[in-house]
Amino acid sequence: MREFSRPKVVVSKCLEFEHCRYNGDMIRSPAVAKLKEYVDFLPVCPEVEIGLGVPRKPVRIVLERGEHRLIQPSGGKDVTEDMKTFCTRFLDSIENVDGFILKFRSPSCGFKDVKFYPSVDGKGAIGKTSGYFGGAVLEKYPSLPVEDEGRLRNSRIKEHFLTKLFTLTAFREVKAKGSMKDLIDFHTENKLLLMAYSQAELRKLGEIVANREGKTFKELASEYEIHLYNALSGAPKYTSTINVLMHVLGYFSDKLSSREKTLFLDWVQKYREGKTTLCPAINTIRSWIVRFENDYLMHQTFFEPYPEDLIELNPAESHLREGLWK
Repeated sequence: MREFSRPKVVVSKCLEFEHCRYNGDMIRSPAVAKLKEYVDFLPVCPEVEIGLGVPRKPVRIVLERGEHRLIQPSGGKDVTEDMKTFCTRFLDSIENVDGFILKFRSPSCGFKDVKFYPSVDGKGAIGKTSGYFGGAVLEKYPSLPVEDEGRLRNSRIKEHFLTKLFTLTAFREVKAKGSMKDLIDFHTENKLLLMAYSQAELRKLGEIVANREGKTFKELASEYEIHLYNALSGAPKYTSTINVLMHVLGYFSDKLSSREKTLFLDWVQKYREGKTTLCPAINTIRSWIVRFENDYLMHQTFFEPYPEDLIELNPAESHLREGLWK
């Protein structure tokens, strides 16, 4: 099993940490609860931080003269500037953050699908936007993994979030060490994972690591980071994942019986059709890696991109629903 560094993740404080929602509730999130063992969380409640208290009257985003304002309808209090000031101060103060888990559709924390209204007393929403804090997060950290607890109930979305989170955390540590060997090792161990995400970016990353121009580590790490972000910007297509599986099969094809290969290809076909998860095919390959003692594949993050205890199996959420995170 791989050893994983602990990512630093900013989380909405009402998710599994404190009773700080407007009505005094705390929200249960199995994803956040399970991550506590593997992640260093930094909980925050922007609405409490600007002095709204618990419990409090709800706030909403209102469109006024072409501008979104954060208003407390009960008394007409406008807290927009207070929230903007807090967002800037807080996000400028944190260091080495690796990701964010925010409250679903919150007017402060939501990063998408937050309703906005035509007036303080308007009954119906007229559109959707991001919350003030959630929007500030996306603006300052456009390349980091950002999700909400609602979307993390989908195992495919959660898988991509965790993969990106733990991969970028590992790279942050490589940058901190400043060792060319560590950068090369990181690239080598992530080759199959990056192949699944983007073959084009994998080629660019390989050229950077080759360092034919004799650049410094700092220069290389900066270039590498840009293309690593590009590679991980969207979840891999299932067809790309299948290409990686078939590529790995080539390492063992002359060592396997026809029945073993047929069984493996059957699992791949079932995955292609959305009838099963990736796990049967992956576990088959992992058994071959141990059986044939393939050291290169044994260290590939593709087979364990995040702690195994965080894996959830839900065949109903196959790649056939992969458009959900758009």
